[in-house]
Amino acid sequence: MLMPKKTRIAIFEHLFKEGVMVAKKDYNAPKHPELENVRNLHVIKALQSLKSKGYVNEQFAWRHYYWYLTNEGIQYLRDFLHLPPEIVPSTLKRQARTEAARPRPSKMGGEPRAQGAADREAYRRAGPPGGDKKADVGAGAQTDFQFRGGFGRGKPQ
Repeated sequence: MLMPKKTRIAIFEHLFKEGVMVAKKDYNAPKHPELENVRNLHVIKALQSLKSKGYVNEQFAWRHYYWYLTNEGIQYLRDFLHLPPEIVPSTLKRQARTEAARPRPSKMGGEPRAQGAADREAYRRAGPPGGDKKADVGAGAQTDFQFRGGFGRGKPQ
């Protein structure tokens, strides 16, 4: 697609700086949300061109295009924008860890816990005196089934 060279350069600079780019699938949008004075259609078509050359990978979800640079794309944009090899996209920069590794919490209390299955069974069987918890509840707990007369269409006549 024909577009001004300064627009293409602005798109490529932003893509190289961030390493990723997002655009809503709206071809009639007057401008791209991250770039001033650049139409959304120009962003989509410029990155579609880079995708066909294998310089970016594209994901599409929920009416949004997501592009991220490949290693070949980084090299191509370095050559196109005349950048030194020391400059890298922000997706390749290491994040500086600000907080130290979190300390592991120590176990509270000195007595060991009961084994998992025994602990659960003790909880299920325990209850208040004259308790509500019974072992013989639920489907298949009793063997003396009673089939009473049905209701509705199953009612005997």
